Amino acid sequence: MRIPYNPALNAFLEGDLAAREPIAQFKEWFDQVCRSGTVREPNAVALATSTQDGKPSCRMVLLKGFGNHGFHFYTNYESRKGVELAHNPQAALTFYWDGENRSVRIEGVVERLSEEESSGYFNVRPLGSQVAASVSHQSTVVPSRAFLADQAETLLAQVAAHSERLPKPAFWGGYNLVPHTVEFWQGQTNRLHDRIRFRRPFLGEVIDPALTHVGDDGWVFERLAP
Repeated sequence: MRIPYNPALNAFLEGDLAAREPIAQFKEWFDQVCRSGTVREPNAVALATSTQDGKPSCRMVLLKGFGNHGFHFYTNYESRKGVELAHNPQAALTFYWDGENRSVRIEGVVERLSEEESSGYFNVRPLGSQVAASVSHQSTVVPSRAFLADQAETLLAQVAAHSERLPKPAFWGGYNLVPHTVEFWQGQTNRLHDRIRFRRPFLGEVIDPALTHVGDDGWVFERLAP
């Protein structure tokens, strides 16, 4: 199986960068894919975590915000990923936008968002999503789907009976990935794919201008072989 991507004339060059730092460049690509309609869920992203002894795991989550502070997602703190992040905060995100022949890889350190920010997001979620987060002890073994459905129905009935807002569970909330590396990939039919990586320079690093370019906001960027 071999699918064509972009012709050589449509290369992603350093001069095509919308910014000399990765957050604004990510926003440019993200906005483009949102406008294009070629990807149903542009904010779907693979989140990779690892145990302290290096055993990796990966799953899909939804990006719920980004900016100079980092990249936000929400989940159960007691899930597998939550436990792994508690012991090893190093993580990676990978977006793949098939319709645009583009991907973005982000590596960094994850920290919890504040309770205030997590509650603020929880309170604007649809009620069904609030209920699901409340009754699902994510990554634990359950006897059946009916078991979860029964718990959800019971909680929904309680909320309806008391006409109260469902509070955010203590075991659920947000994370922020603070990036130190962001790579932008664009596919080429001849497999000479374009890869431009932004990263934080190493302590005491002497920049070779033939290979590495000084960007904005403390970032440097360089082209990687595909």
